[in-house]
Amino acid sequence: MRRRSFLKTAAAVIPAAGLHEMLFSFAHAEAPAEKRALHPVPFGEDRSGSAHTTAFSTLLYKVLPSETGGNLFLIEHQHLRAGGPPLHVHLSQEEWFYVIEGRVAFQVGEQRIELKPGESVLAPRMIPHTFAGSETPARMLIGFTPAGKMEQFFRDTNGGIPEHDQAALFARYDMRYIGPSPFKNA
Repeated sequence: MRRRSFLKTAAAVIPAAGLHEMLFSFAHAEAPAEKRALHPVPFGEDRSGSAHTTAFSTLLYKVLPSETGGNLFLIEHQHLRAGGPPLHVHLSQEEWFYVIEGRVAFQVGEQRIELKPGESVLAPRMIPHTFAGSETPARMLIGFTPAGKMEQFFRDTNGGIPEHDQAALFARYDMRYIGPSPFKNA
């Protein structure tokens, strides 16, 4: 009987205490007002002011982790040519790919697929994946959630991922290097 009284009291107090409103206001209080401001990023431009490069594309940052409390990092690959990153795993992020133009080949786990404009695929955390552009340049969006250390990874590897000691490099950014891209000689 006492347990039932306790549960009834708790059920009555929690809504009265405004728990929902308190949690909602706490969540929004973490992001300063200037970070919630509108930040349009024009076509062909980078949110941070300058483009970044890889060995196979140009990257434009569209949404920075600092704007989302670390929950999202969104980039656009422009001029995506033949080649792509090594086969790797993200320990903490889901990685979502959306092809805007051209065709891009993906391997997620053991499955291979080629996507065309308007198609997307999700590479869940802890699942090996990679992608490769083709001879015809492509363009795609990639979203990382949560953002983790991905922005810093791209800043530190601007120009391309070095061929030596890739396992240690990937580990610094909470990823695991699995091996060279299976598309490298395809």
